[in-house]
Formats: sequence, structure tokens, C-alpha cells
Amino acid sequence: MEYVRFGSTGLQVSRLCFGSMSFGKPTDIRPWTLDLDAARRMYRAAWEGGINFFDTANVYSEGTSEEITGKALWEIAPRDQIVLATKVCLPMRRGPNGAGLSRKVIMHEIDASLKRLGTDYVDIYQIHRADPATPFEETMEALNDVVKAGKARYIGASSMHVWQFLKYQRAAERAGGAKFISMQNQVNALYREEEREMLPLCRHDGIAVMPWSPMASGRLTRPWGEQTERSQTDKRLSRLGDDDRAVVEAVERVARRRGVPMARVAMAWVLQVPGVTSPILGVSKDSHVTDALAALDLELADEDIAEIEAPYRPHPVSGFV
Repeated sequence: MEYVRFGSTGLQVSRLCFGSMSFGKPTDIRPWTLDLDAARRMYRAAWEGGINFFDTANVYSEGTSEEITGKALWEIAPRDQIVLATKVCLPMRRGPNGAGLSRKVIMHEIDASLKRLGTDYVDIYQIHRADPATPFEETMEALNDVVKAGKARYIGASSMHVWQFLKYQRAAERAGGAKFISMQNQVNALYREEEREMLPLCRHDGIAVMPWSPMASGRLTRPWGEQTERSQTDKRLSRLGDDDRAVVEAVERVARRRGVPMARVAMAWVLQVPGVTSPILGVSKDSHVTDALAALDLELADEDIAEIEAPYRPHPVSGFV
């Protein structure tokens, strides 16, 4: 396993991040999630493969993903050897103050997350999206107080417009508080819009990039048209259409030519994108961990990359809400 600096900080993380969205209580949105027993096996495989970086969120499976993450991790690894990230913003309950990035929500949700995770602190506390209803200054002041209280070592952000990200950063600068050290956004061979502005900004400012959905929710791991339980139930997948078929077929051709699964090619493509620090590995099968680890040793040739990228066409901006 290769370990790299997380942006311009001194923090060292594995080249892959283990994502925890697949674990927890099944919900209407994600009926395909897995229980603690399955999680234990996959977390251990990731840890034994050298992964020290794990990501979850308060909203995943109504908090039960955090519970499983904590139980599985502390059985296999010392706390000081783990880099743990979680998130806040998306709705945890209906009604006033059940979502967003107000001081009230942030202060409540960090304590709730730490209790579910079974730890005194997280290494990276991320805002899951921007909150247009809360002043940038209020959010950054609250996050700085979370850091000062020792409940988070660093703060990060997730998918949003570049102007929003800069507004948060400038608010922190003016107040002399903690700034975002990372961006968790959507980067894969089927969605490359972040290459226009956000990724260049992150490279320029030394911001770590930990892409979500490097497999495009599984669409880059199987031939076009092949169905799985997730593809038939995950409502987000309806956003992908026939325009993406040529890219999927290009990944399939490269994988066949190289004699490896499509998933390895898709992950290897993300790993070579300039500025990417640690793509987030989403897992629901043991083979997902194996393929992701193997992708670290798969070096795509220039002609492989060109073949995958050639069919791409601009997409509407997505993933910000």
C-alpha cells in the first residue's frame, strides 16, 4: 500500500479510502445495505490490505452505518492508526433543525456521530453539501469550535459549486479559523465535470481530493445493460443514460485487453487523474476490496486512458444536492 500526504497537511492516508455507505439498516433508498457480520469481514480485508482511511456519514442508513463502522473498526485496529472521516448536513430527521449547517445542527450532530462511532474524535469532519440557508461564517465558526474542542482534527467539504467552496474558505480566513483541507466530490469516467474547475482549484490550493463513486455506482464494473439488485433499486442510477454507453464499453474493451475485471480499470483511471488523493471504495462484496487493492498495481497505458476518455460528452452538473 502506498501512503500519501493528505493535501498540504502532514496527515498520511492510504491511496484508497474505504467507504461505509453500503453498511447499516436497509432503507427505502438503500434496501441493499449489509449488516455487521458482512462489514467485519470487509473492514478486516481492507485493513489487512493496508487501508488506514475510512469514510462514513451521519445520514447513511439513518446513523447505523456509523454504528457498524465503529464496531467493526475498533475490533481490528488501534484508534491512533485509523484515519476516520464522517459528515454532517443532510437530513437526519424531519422538522426544524434536522438538517443543514447551522451552529445548532453541527454541535448536536458531531456529538451524536461520536457516540455512534464509539470514539472521542474524528480525524476529518466534512460538510456533506453546502447549506444555502446558513451564513458561510456561521458554519465555519461552528466547525472551528469543533476542532478547538478536540472533536475533529481537520475539516473537509463535499460536492458543491466552486464559488461556494471559496466562500467557506474565505470566511474561515477572515476569522482566522480552521479551513477545509479536503474535497469529496464525484469523479469517475462517466462524470468528469469536476475536472473543469474544482480539481484545478484543489491542486492549486493544496486541497486533498477523495472522490466518491469512482465506479459510477457500479455502472463501470459490468457490461452495459447487465443488472444487479442495486442497479434496479438505487434511484440515483436513473440519472445515467445511453450517452454513457460508449464510455462503459471502452472500459470493458480495455479490461478485456488487459485481462482484468472492469472495476480495476475504472479505479485505475480515477487514480491517475491529476490531484486525486484517495478515491473512496464502495463495497458490497468481498471482491470489491480485492479489485480495488489490485487497481493500485494496474498502470494504464496512454492509449488505454485515451480510449476511455474519447467518448465522453459534457454532462449536466449533478451530485450537489
